[in-house]
Amino acid sequence: MTYLGVDYYPEHWPISKMEEDLEGIKGLGANIIRIGEFAWHNMEPREGEFNFSFFDGVVAEAKKKNMKVMFGTPTATFPAWLAQKHPSIFSEDEYGNKKAFGGRRQYCFNSEKYREYAARITEKLVSHYAGEEAIISWQIDNELGHEGSDQCYCNQCHTKFQEFLKTKYASIHELNEEWGTIFWGQTYNDFSEIPAPKPTVTTHNPSLKLEWARFRSASVNGFTHEMTRIVQKNKGEDQDVTTNVSGGFFDKWFDHPENLQPMDYVSYDNYPVWGGLEEPVAPEAIAMTHDFNRGLLDKNFWIVEELMGAQGHDVIGYLPRPNQAKMWSYQAFAHGCSNMLYFRWRGMTRGAEQFCYGVVDHDDVYGRKYREVQSVFRDISNYEEVLNSSIDSEVAVLYDYDNIWSWRAQIQSVDFDFNEELLRLYRPFYRKNIHVDVIPSDRDFQKYKVIVLPVMTIIEAELADRLKRFAEQGGSIIFSFRAGLKDKSNNLRLGHVLPGPVRDLVGARVEEIESLNAGKELSLGGVGEFHDTPATISVWRDLLVPEKAEVLYRYTDKFFSDYAALTKNDYGRGSVYYVGGGMNEAPLDKITEDILENHKIEMIETEKDVEVYRRYSSGKEYLFVMNHSEEEKVFQEHTLAPYESKIINK
Repeated sequence: MTYLGVDYYPEHWPISKMEEDLEGIKGLGANIIRIGEFAWHNMEPREGEFNFSFFDGVVAEAKKKNMKVMFGTPTATFPAWLAQKHPSIFSEDEYGNKKAFGGRRQYCFNSEKYREYAARITEKLVSHYAGEEAIISWQIDNELGHEGSDQCYCNQCHTKFQEFLKTKYASIHELNEEWGTIFWGQTYNDFSEIPAPKPTVTTHNPSLKLEWARFRSASVNGFTHEMTRIVQKNKGEDQDVTTNVSGGFFDKWFDHPENLQPMDYVSYDNYPVWGGLEEPVAPEAIAMTHDFNRGLLDKNFWIVEELMGAQGHDVIGYLPRPNQAKMWSYQAFAHGCSNMLYFRWRGMTRGAEQFCYGVVDHDDVYGRKYREVQSVFRDISNYEEVLNSSIDSEVAVLYDYDNIWSWRAQIQSVDFDFNEELLRLYRPFYRKNIHVDVIPSDRDFQKYKVIVLPVMTIIEAELADRLKRFAEQGGSIIFSFRAGLKDKSNNLRLGHVLPGPVRDLVGARVEEIESLNAGKELSLGGVGEFHDTPATISVWRDLLVPEKAEVLYRYTDKFFSDYAALTKNDYGRGSVYYVGGGMNEAPLDKITEDILENHKIEMIETEKDVEVYRRYSSGKEYLFVMNHSEEEKVFQEHTLAPYESKIINK
């Protein structure tokens, strides 16, 4: 069954409205509601007094309408009585300021008291509903680590960090050696001397920064996995477990694949626009988020918060134009979303989310947005088999959280943005309407034909060896700048010429480097077939000396015109490209097209802002077609109205 529904918070309204609400939700064509994730006080109004009667009524009424329920464990918003009794549960910023009660996710992941109370409410809630057939899924917490809640510098975390290091390193001497603490007189005699990376003069040791990031990840994921075990132990046999991933996942301080590993499926909260944005996120960036979430467990995923109205807490964002939110929904379905719930049923009239508009606004009028959701549910329900079909990709973009955190520890260029550098290499494949998986670098990638490694500074011998085997067997690889720079301790390698472990694979060496700041853009000169394709480079430049590789672009400025900016090396039966900086689109589009043609990966040519995504089911081909613009577009014989989306059965 395909589940289509809304996020519903009946505790926000007079109970007399529930019948009307559920009728309206049913009128959308919905068959599921998502409830409960912020209602701890409702369930435990005073310590140890558990009362689930309100939600018993909600579930009973949903059953009358033949609707299923996704229930959120309420640990993201703890009650005021708990905050007053145990102030140690609050997280603390790097300046020593304790978070105040009143927001959400203010808890410290390493607070034993908080984990004790969170475990208890989770166990009581899930046990209470273990036999409830209407509840099909449990959501752990809510948007774990979102809005900066994955960082805490309190004494509890500091002590746990020291314990984390003591467990990892055989001795303090080993840590000193690996971190190079001889520099700036940072040598430690005992693990208890190691600081948390709070503000200091200049900066902390980059090895300490990376280990702190790993510790933060262990803190978030340790809490998540504990709560997941409690749910799994106490839930009903036919109830699944998930958690909702929030956007900005590459900017978080925890490893998402590890976080989701014990879950039954991935859920995602899809907000192509949010408060303060004058226009939505670029289509390729939205697409990449879906490919990322599909890659977390290597299977199709749910969206449990899909934007419909304007959104914002204190500042209201862009209002999706008619059919634009519908188009974003179809884009999500195309990329592997199998079940979808819209946020939210009705906008709240009180509290911090008054400006998070929903399917129905505060006026209670079932207007344009209501009809738009109706049309999505009516149309997409005919494609259940297609939505649940697998997606096979021949191209994969690889990432590694250690690598991302290494960049955050030492950004190197003031204009560096990991998200943009990943999108820079993802975008050309997206524009050719190619299936792309976005996956961790430790996954097996031998099934792919093309591997892309954006700014992969940390490359160890094991990954380098796998990449060499991949190229030897005929695969194509694209690296971008600073590849192979560091080891797992976040240190440079003495005596290793860049790009380090993949130097022979790249067939070129990096002789010198330069950071290019804002507004600094260098012209490049193309060689051979690239002569007429204009190219520029920004953010960074590696000055490449080819050893076996072919030069595709050279620098043209006065002092460095002998150096290459983009190279291609034949390795075994494969090809390896190295992009020496933040290159503009035209040359990347060209090498992408060459790679796809070489591997006979079928492209779909479309007008700008038209996205087409193939799906296959029961031997038939289906094309999801999305117009991301406010202009009329044409795809093949089909005219697309502004922001129109459709499924074409080939």
